[in-house]
Amino acid sequence: MRKLKQLSAKHNRHLAGLAVSCAILLAATAQGQEWTRFRGPNGQGISHAKTIPIKWTESDYNWKVSLPGGGHSSPVIWRDKVFVTACDQSANRGFLLALNVLDGKILWQKEYALTPYRMNNLNSYATATPAVDANCIYALWPTADQTTLVALSHDGAEVWKRTFGGVHCQHGAGSSPIVLDDIVVFTYEHENSEKEPQSAWIAVDCKTGQPRWKLERQTSPKTSYSTPCVYSPETGPPQLVFTSFAHGVTGVDPRTGTVVWEVKSAFISRVVSSPVIAGGLVIGTCGDASSGKRLVAIQPGKSDKPNEAIEAYKLDSSSVSYVPTSIAIGDLLLTFHDMGYVSCLRSATGEQLWLQKPAGKFFGSPVWVNGNLYCITTEGEVIVIKAAPTYELLAVNPLGEKSHATPAIASERIYLRTYSHLICIGGKKE
Repeated sequence: MRKLKQLSAKHNRHLAGLAVSCAILLAATAQGQEWTRFRGPNGQGISHAKTIPIKWTESDYNWKVSLPGGGHSSPVIWRDKVFVTACDQSANRGFLLALNVLDGKILWQKEYALTPYRMNNLNSYATATPAVDANCIYALWPTADQTTLVALSHDGAEVWKRTFGGVHCQHGAGSSPIVLDDIVVFTYEHENSEKEPQSAWIAVDCKTGQPRWKLERQTSPKTSYSTPCVYSPETGPPQLVFTSFAHGVTGVDPRTGTVVWEVKSAFISRVVSSPVIAGGLVIGTCGDASSGKRLVAIQPGKSDKPNEAIEAYKLDSSSVSYVPTSIAIGDLLLTFHDMGYVSCLRSATGEQLWLQKPAGKFFGSPVWVNGNLYCITTEGEVIVIKAAPTYELLAVNPLGEKSHATPAIASERIYLRTYSHLICIGGKKE
């Protein structure tokens, strides 16, 4: 009888363990279906979808929807809803929309009055990509007079709204917020001027919008547009990674907002692209005037040894990326350049394997799907390239309208934002 009870107890523990494992697997699978920020999970642009086509025509669209205005932000997705921003520049209005992923039906639309904002004609009021979690959608609206961060429920009800000072910079703002655990993080940077405010990186509470920390930063002649990501060292807690002209590459403790390590001399010009994690390296780029200037790879420091953060290598060349964020997959680093070139490097060393020009210019960033790279040119063509040590152009798919946005992928569908439309493709076996 005792043996029988022991066997029964072991069986129950086995079932309990199996249930926990299944729950973890299901949670991971569900999380993997979401695209919660600029460039998806941790901003790295990686999707494990299997049903995204390589070539298509308009007859293959699941749907195509006209937006109430233009913009350059990318869509984000949570379960059955896709969220996107747009704007009416002439009327100084911003829009946040929720659409049904199945048919593109607009479920709700919120409108925001924005003060007139002088910016580069390639920029837009709707450049910042929103962030989303299980509870809320978070949208950032920066202008020269006021910066607004708003949180809405998935049904469109306002949960909280916080305002900060205006953004002072030559080309207008463009960085996007992210969610990490229970905080919303965003950069609030300015360029030198007579009335410059203090630059800062800021975290607020997801539930209330109340401040959690504020890391004051140096104001520089060239503001940065980078969106942070998370670096997880083999030992020690995760770190937020920021890239900027003023401070180079920085690791920050997300719990306290204190600097863990910093390589301040990393960049020589404006930072627009966002950081990429390639194995144990953090990679960023900078540039000016439609041309890249430097690609740098940093070996991060540890919380107990911050001085160990060092430059692994750098490439000073006009052929490196400026605006688009690179993508790291395996031991390869793929970079898309403003002037239309695509290059493939060894991420550990910077060795160039190939450099090609498949089509037009790029402002949007690439994503990786099932072994292939998808990126939208400024003229609105989706370039599909094999992510491999040898160059192979697979397709050029026209969308019919210009675009500066980055594709988003969730639940086996790809969402492509042109200036004033949102298109959904995929979900069907090829």
